Amino acid sequence: MLSGPEAAAAGTRYDVPAINALVLYVGMHAITQLQSDNASAENSLAHSAPIDILQRLIQAFDCEGRYLLLNGIANQLRYPNSHTHYFSCVILYLFAEASEEIVKEQITRVLLERLIVHRPHPWGLLITFIELIKNPRYNFWSHGFTHAAPELEQLFQSVARS
Repeated sequence: MLSGPEAAAAGTRYDVPAINALVLYVGMHAITQLQSDNASAENSLAHSAPIDILQRLIQAFDCEGRYLLLNGIANQLRYPNSHTHYFSCVILYLFAEASEEIVKEQITRVLLERLIVHRPHPWGLLITFIELIKNPRYNFWSHGFTHAAPELEQLFQSVARS
């Protein structure tokens, strides 16, 4: 957290570069650990130290901090590689395990904000969002925020078809 004058100058009370650096560090450490254990990201996320750190931060942060943390994770959804795969699994795991609807809505918002801009979209971002809305495991369409406005619903469908 930034002090009063620093927060006023930055426009937020959070140290955004520190949040982004933490996300990157946690992810790099997790990927190194997974590669040394010859494990897959999907099977090893639950009850791992890196995911516990991210989940605790999501619970501890207010809406602004959580939004910045989720943006830091979404920044890692780029081209096909182990890094993108890990962070895609993280986003999907956080969505599936979130106990609060607001967290699921914020995850959707962060992904959708990046998809409504002109193409090209990063490969990892598209794959993650399509997996989220098409895989029945995530029960995406049962959440209230997906039906909040007809325009949103059409936008979700449009992205799903692309």
